[in-house]
Amino acid sequence: MILPDRPGVRKTRMPQIKTILAEGRAVRVFAAGQLISPKLIQVVGEHGGFDAFWLDAEHAGITIRDVELATLAARAYGMDHFVRLPPTDYASVMRPLEAGAGGLMFSMVQSAAQAEQAVRWAKFFPRGERGLNGGNRDGRFGLTPIPEYIATANASTFLGVQIETAGALAEVAAIAAIPDVDMLFVGPSDLSQVLGIPGDFENPRCIDAIAGIARACEAAGKAWGVWSRGPEYAERMRAMGCRLFVLAADIQMVHLGIRAAKERHPGFFPAS
Repeated sequence: MILPDRPGVRKTRMPQIKTILAEGRAVRVFAAGQLISPKLIQVVGEHGGFDAFWLDAEHAGITIRDVELATLAARAYGMDHFVRLPPTDYASVMRPLEAGAGGLMFSMVQSAAQAEQAVRWAKFFPRGERGLNGGNRDGRFGLTPIPEYIATANASTFLGVQIETAGALAEVAAIAAIPDVDMLFVGPSDLSQVLGIPGDFENPRCIDAIAGIARACEAAGKAWGVWSRGPEYAERMRAMGCRLFVLAADIQMVHLGIRAAKERHPGFFPAS
């Protein structure tokens, strides 16, 4: 969110995700949920290279306090951040934004109507019906004038919609066309399950479905993203027009680190 220039107040940038997408570049995302902590985000930040942090409130028990601390850590390293969650009710959509999240990724959306409702919960008048309370972090704890708070929040909040249900896949063109939906996101695992081929990510049915999502985004002038299944998969998606990539995740990195440590000391971990 952009904050007004005032003596002694640092001006905050527009969300990096929206800027990178607008420039036509790839957004590199690190995902965390099960092992989320400010220190983990700081470690990722020290390594550098990632543009944004994905906070998974769908498959992990992330609290609003977790969001507050995570976004503080991410901001310190110039990383944007968004919370992935199912838009089941107004409060679940609104509260992460007030806690400081730069945006939201809506999971398990069943229809264009549900996606539209989620957008309205996340946006203030005139676009939506989000409750007005500038007293939290996103309103600088009441220091940002209300008209400015509304305008900047509406302009800067990043919103994505996952296409991973049969209903969303059937209405993908309508979802892509919804104003203020910044991008669509492909979850290969759930998409493969919906198509009746769970885990078969390279199946032509999966690739064809993703191609349809890409065409819907191109027609609507929207970007799309994917959870990478590996370097070859990511490059294949990039060739299809994908612009946001989840390239690493907390549990995945722990597994890779443990395997690397064992491979580094083969005398202590003989091959079974």
